[in-house]
Amino acid sequence: MLSTVAAAAGRLLISEPFMMDPNFKRSVILLTEYAESGAVGFVLNHTSEYLLGDILPDTSYSEMPVYVGGPVGENTLHFIHCVPEKIEGGIEIAEGIYWGGDFDVVKELVSAYQLDETEIKFFTGYSGWTPKQLDEELTENVWIVTDKFDPESLFTNSDKNLWKQTVISLGQRYAHIANFPENPELN
Repeated sequence: MLSTVAAAAGRLLISEPFMMDPNFKRSVILLTEYAESGAVGFVLNHTSEYLLGDILPDTSYSEMPVYVGGPVGENTLHFIHCVPEKIEGGIEIAEGIYWGGDFDVVKELVSAYQLDETEIKFFTGYSGWTPKQLDEELTENVWIVTDKFDPESLFTNSDKNLWKQTVISLGQRYAHIANFPENPELN
């Protein structure tokens, strides 16, 4: 098993540029849980076809996007946020980033237009790995792991640019892959 330091919660997993699995193609995943029992995270840059109002029709602020967190539990709704002073009960998974919290408060704040897209991100489903599965994928270099990122960028970068900007932020060693074509056969 790889060291939990290498793949602990609060890290980003960045898919290698030629990953063909459509669930994870050019993905940036925030790892929220990493334990012997497996790992959990959310794809940050794959917008779903739904807006929050489609899932929570009684919510006034219905134009907020909902992201595809991953292919597991697609009928579940999850959220991360950066406002613990507004939403109690969340688990801090990285500096300034919280997973979950009081959902009734979230619905009230959203309906009152007191939360916006720069403070909270919603997901249908999640990404999950069985015990040792993520460790094996890391050994096979399927993912680039980093803890060097600006927490604000996870909420403010457009989903289309997040993968590229995150790869570039890793430095010269990885920056060149940010411009690889999505489909190398079209090159």
